[in-house]
Amino acid sequence: MKETIRPLVLEILDESMVHVDEPMSRHTTFRIGGPADLLLTPERVEEIAELCCLFRQRGVPYLVLGNGSNILVGDGGIRGVVIQLGNRFANCEVVGDTLKAQGGIKLSRLAGVALENSLSGLEFAAGIPGTFGGALFMNAGAYDGEMSQVVKEVIYLDGAGDVQTATNEDCSFGYRTSIFSKNPDLIVLGGTVKLEQGNQAEIRAKMDDLAQRRVSKQPLHLPSAGSTFKRPEGHFAGKLIQDAGLMGLRVGGASVSDKHAGFVVNDQGATAKDVRQLMEEVQRRVYQAYGVMLEPEVRFLGEF
Repeated sequence: MKETIRPLVLEILDESMVHVDEPMSRHTTFRIGGPADLLLTPERVEEIAELCCLFRQRGVPYLVLGNGSNILVGDGGIRGVVIQLGNRFANCEVVGDTLKAQGGIKLSRLAGVALENSLSGLEFAAGIPGTFGGALFMNAGAYDGEMSQVVKEVIYLDGAGDVQTATNEDCSFGYRTSIFSKNPDLIVLGGTVKLEQGNQAEIRAKMDDLAQRRVSKQPLHLPSAGSTFKRPEGHFAGKLIQDAGLMGLRVGGASVSDKHAGFVVNDQGATAKDVRQLMEEVQRRVYQAYGVMLEPEVRFLGEF
């Protein structure tokens, strides 16, 4: 596939944006993952639309990634194409009390722009490691805040390769979900968040407080995908795992963090197989102990 599709891709993108057999361990926060056949880093909406139309016409599987902060890529890698919306696709414009940004901008940077302009509402997002596009895709959140609270509009490509605009209501935001996470044909390009004028010192103080809480409670020094499991209704995943005595539980190079039970970490050169087996063992033991089946927040991609 890559031999036949690469020449066609090079008619759309500069060679510097086309990477063959690219290790996905370089592009995920778990630092795990085999090679993608092709990894592309376009910088214009038109390029993304043209690429997606090409792949659909040719029957080439493709997926779009941001910072790779909420995924586990299999050790066998990804057959097909990964389109990564990163630093080449990360513009941001301040218009009054709104931020208009492309999907590749880091969420922490977007929160920083809000701070610089004394705009309040994105403090919760300052420590989330993903991109704006990824945050819109999954309605990312932390510390009682989530994207649905501040999103005004989302710009996306539809299945025909046309640019569309969705209002907040159109997005069907839920807990770690949206219309975009349910429909792989829709590609988030960016959007607009509406914030409130605030006091810069107070905004900074809140960000600093949340950052301190993260540092003190989360294993930020180790590769992970953040919270490994979704919050079950009426429970907290981390507390269930801790109460089941699973902190420190290990499979190969992966372990349940002894700092925060809600995190599976890659602390000894873990493989994707290690992580997945550990997650399944945690699910089994928590269900055995409490009758609650934990649902992964991490997305599994590629060949395991």
